[in-house]
Amino acid sequence: MDYSFNAIKKDESLAYAQRYDINASYKDLGAVCDAIRYRSAGSAMQVLDKIIEMKRAVLYSRHNKHMGARHELGGRKGAYPVKAAKEMRLLLLNAIANAANNALNGDEMMIIHASANKTRIERRYPSKGSLAWGRGMYGRSALMHSDIEYAKIELVLADKDHPKLTESMKYFIKKLNKPEREAPLPAPRPKAERAKPAKTEEKAKLEEKKPEAKESK
Repeated sequence: MDYSFNAIKKDESLAYAQRYDINASYKDLGAVCDAIRYRSAGSAMQVLDKIIEMKRAVLYSRHNKHMGARHELGGRKGAYPVKAAKEMRLLLLNAIANAANNALNGDEMMIIHASANKTRIERRYPSKGSLAWGRGMYGRSALMHSDIEYAKIELVLADKDHPKLTESMKYFIKKLNKPEREAPLPAPRPKAERAKPAKTEEKAKLEEKKPEAKESK
């Protein structure tokens, strides 16, 4: 198999996976690759599941013309590429299985390479009953023809301490896989002592008179 990632190719300590002729937008696939690259396989699986459930938006740093801004992305442009996320999830499962075949723990390995590229384009032709208009034939065809674009996606998994990782890879792996710290519970607030109301002059006089009345009896 030929991979576009050739820096540390043909290494048994790595896990490779690829899929051809994916009928999905390579632009969406590329955005999903950017969202999971340099994450652990387990963390990337959670990200893909949230995208499929439309609970997490994907940032589009390119190909984002006429795309709406998302408040969850800090006002930057993004979307929910559900179809692309499903395709990447199948590929990630394939990569984890390939790691298990090499006696590796795929869930704890890092995604050091994730890419999507356009492979071939097929033109959509009009149906048989719709012939080209203006050529002396019966019927009309659409003025605009849409093409089917197929893509290729790749994944490579490696341990976070692999000796051939570059410094930039180590930096992003450390940045995106920080252990989540449990937030400390807030300390209980001390109960505020209620201030006793000040005695009025009339109440003070009444209290002074009460014992005198008892003595007289």
